[in-house]
Amino acid sequence: MDDDELLEHLADRFQEHRGRLRAVAYRMLGSLSEADDAVQEVWLKLGRTDVGEIRNLAGWLTTVVGRVCLDLLRSRAARREEPLDTYVPDPLVSPLERIDPEQEVLLADSVGLALLVVLETLEPAERLAFVLHDMFAVPFDDIAPVVGRSSAATRQLASRARRRVRGAAEPELDPARQQLVLDAFLAASRAGDFEALVSVLHPDVVLRVDSGVLVGGAAASKVVHGATGVAQQALMFRQFAEFSRLVLVNGTIGVVTAPEGRPLSVMGVTVTDGRIVEMYILADPARLSDLALPDTG
Repeated sequence: MDDDELLEHLADRFQEHRGRLRAVAYRMLGSLSEADDAVQEVWLKLGRTDVGEIRNLAGWLTTVVGRVCLDLLRSRAARREEPLDTYVPDPLVSPLERIDPEQEVLLADSVGLALLVVLETLEPAERLAFVLHDMFAVPFDDIAPVVGRSSAATRQLASRARRRVRGAAEPELDPARQQLVLDAFLAASRAGDFEALVSVLHPDVVLRVDSGVLVGGAAASKVVHGATGVAQQALMFRQFAEFSRLVLVNGTIGVVTAPEGRPLSVMGVTVTDGRIVEMYILADPARLSDLALPDTG
């Protein structure tokens, strides 16, 4: 093959793995734009590598995207501006009746916003060990060189991460039951029915609102604990409830609010035993503008 044919062949092989690489990067970074940047960086690194020396292309690509993401996480930690307790990862939003083919790999073995929030609290090396091993079955022997630890120490990193993840709430997996709860929440919000709102919320519900960093460093981001406080927040914004529509958010039922077609927020929730136990709202205008949101018409 000549150089052009070799490049085309390499591009075809890389394309076969792109979905998996983006899924790894999204779970590592919680950011769709950064995940795409990481995948592109892997492609550039592949182009500078003697492919003939790569015995297992899938494994090589996976560990390289892990290394790229690890560097990005460490850089992010050094320059983070927004409080971690209010940070909401980029949501994957699709219509209820259809999932975008490009998102199918990301949604396979669905990773919810709740899990991504927990992953955000991990040290970068812990997150890498957990994501690559527990989610993508990469052997610890292959992860160890990436994090600069022994295989045994890398196993311990994943173990510590696993203990944190186990503390996350167990979500309701039945979409129909999820929808019943969200329908009731929206109906109560539109009606301004405080008692109905409280009844659909777990007493210890936690609401995280990520509005981004505004001019001067001030922000409307917040964390609200308890059904009473969360219901009061819902009533404060009841004028927007009529513009709220159900969608899929990371594979579970969520809400997009878009007055006059202009995205105001995306909300993901964790439903357990018929009540909402966690709510995650992304209301950062800059990040919302970068999301591919379905028409909620």
